[in-house]
Amino acid sequence: MTEPKTIHVSVAWPYANGDLHIGHLAGAYLPADIFARYHRLKGNRVLMVSGSDSHGTPISVEADKRGISARQVFEHYHERFLLTQQKVGISYDLFTHTDTESHHRVSQDFFLRLLENGCLYKETQKLMYSEQEKRFLPDRYVEGECYICHYAHARGDQCDNCGSLLEATELINPRNRNNPADHLIVRESEHFFLDLARWEPELLAYIDQHQHHWRPNVVRFSRNFVADGLQGRPITRDIDWGIDVPLEGWEVKKLYVWFEAVIGYFSASVEWARNIGQPDAWKDWWYNPEAQIYNFIGKDNIPFHTIIWQAELMGVNGLYNGAEDSIGRRYEAELQLPYDVPANEFMNIEGDKFSKSRNWAIWLPDVLDRYQPDAVRYYVASTAPEGADSDFSWEGFLNRVNGELLAAWGNLANRMLSFAYKRYDGKVPSIALADLTAEDRAMLEKSEAAFETVSDLLAAVKLKEALSTAMALVRETNVYLDRRAPWKRIKEDPADAALAVYTVLRVIDNCKVLLAPFLPFTSQKVHEFLGYDGQLFGDLKIVEYTEATRSHKALVYDGTPAIGTWATSQLQPGQALREPAPLIVKLDPEIVEQERGKLGQPRDERPITV
Repeated sequence: MTEPKTIHVSVAWPYANGDLHIGHLAGAYLPADIFARYHRLKGNRVLMVSGSDSHGTPISVEADKRGISARQVFEHYHERFLLTQQKVGISYDLFTHTDTESHHRVSQDFFLRLLENGCLYKETQKLMYSEQEKRFLPDRYVEGECYICHYAHARGDQCDNCGSLLEATELINPRNRNNPADHLIVRESEHFFLDLARWEPELLAYIDQHQHHWRPNVVRFSRNFVADGLQGRPITRDIDWGIDVPLEGWEVKKLYVWFEAVIGYFSASVEWARNIGQPDAWKDWWYNPEAQIYNFIGKDNIPFHTIIWQAELMGVNGLYNGAEDSIGRRYEAELQLPYDVPANEFMNIEGDKFSKSRNWAIWLPDVLDRYQPDAVRYYVASTAPEGADSDFSWEGFLNRVNGELLAAWGNLANRMLSFAYKRYDGKVPSIALADLTAEDRAMLEKSEAAFETVSDLLAAVKLKEALSTAMALVRETNVYLDRRAPWKRIKEDPADAALAVYTVLRVIDNCKVLLAPFLPFTSQKVHEFLGYDGQLFGDLKIVEYTEATRSHKALVYDGTPAIGTWATSQLQPGQALREPAPLIVKLDPEIVEQERGKLGQPRDERPITV
């Protein structure tokens, strides 16, 4: 028996300034969940963490617009994130947020260690200053024309059109996004910078080491980013919302959100370990050279997760000494760097880019109120932007749910389970395995061989291809079933019909496992219809944790797979079945125009109560 792998799944932290949308799901959260669920079924040790980004300037911008505090904005959306992700089944071991006392402390530890190791330097920075508001404007408050691609609505930190990281002071015709009439000037302010250039050789070697299993676009983007010459990046900022700089005389400044948010992958691991009563458990992932850390992100976050986060980790190594696990194994006191960064491209909507301001968006809380979570998961997974931008179209959603998920998988499971339940007294047909025909055995062998193929694809984070392979088996099973036609054979040769029914039930049992990472809700139903007890996966619960001065809510995954392994069917002749019910709700063609009509229209969003 092979030793279980140790897998860390780090998932991008969403800004808590608005509801989650379909782009979030396609870009990072669903791929991460599929990957984590697969490894749990394999029996591997998985730790999947993320949380709400509480300190990004988009939250301050939203707070200013609403006339309330940044804390009120992030706490409101954080709770909605918990409910939404619970509903769609994103199985975090911990989904927390960056305003916990634990994250503040760990981020300040990182800062001080980097300072101690000579990885930071002070420099006077030119920033945009509002004469009207009498303050430096955070980069997200500044908009203008991108000086690289000339996109007219670039942000002060990054261009959404070309993906370049920007300097707000270099934007063409910069303006205050909250007050375009405001007169902006350039003023100087002293800040700490992360000295990225010192790690250029190590970062290039790191990229070369991982190039064979990274996606080509990630390798290409990261190499070009280093080749262009790494410049120091400020890690402090003039803003009143965020984590304090832990130095005397710096009380009016905060740690930059891009610097501290990625630290959340580590701090959330530490928080998770404390929450389960095993405060050193995080070390098995972060100090263990055999562990594999995967960062699931969108393509706009690539440099932060292939260059900057690695530089931070290299700079603080040795900070958390005493790397000994619960059974006395001692690891080198070096925090492990990510093994893979499977960044997805963008998912557009009906041929156009997501736009919150134009409400050109599919908001997850809304869509999950109208459609089954597995229907949403299936369409997003089957059209995922793994290698290139993809498009969410409502006609595509209708066709794939009705024509594939329902017609192929839902109908296969429902018609065979219903037939067996009615015609064989609620049991799997009692047959002798030796009597299976050559055709029956070939069908079973194909379904069992699919485990290795799908497993290899999932392990390589080729999730769309893995789903396509599993669904190809479903379609082939339908062809086999139509050819064997037990509903006809039962009249002419009952024994032969029973062999066909048993075979298809075994294959359905296998398909249930192959599809479980993608379709956890319907796979659980099939699991129960087949007569099994227990759960394929654990539950997702919203819990409240108490810290020294305040408490906070988090989403946690509770439990391990009942089957425990990526296992082929062991369905026994005569096994009792449960009465089945339809798995997939058929969609009305009218939804296409109804949903298209919502795009671009004002959204009736619940107000934030103060």
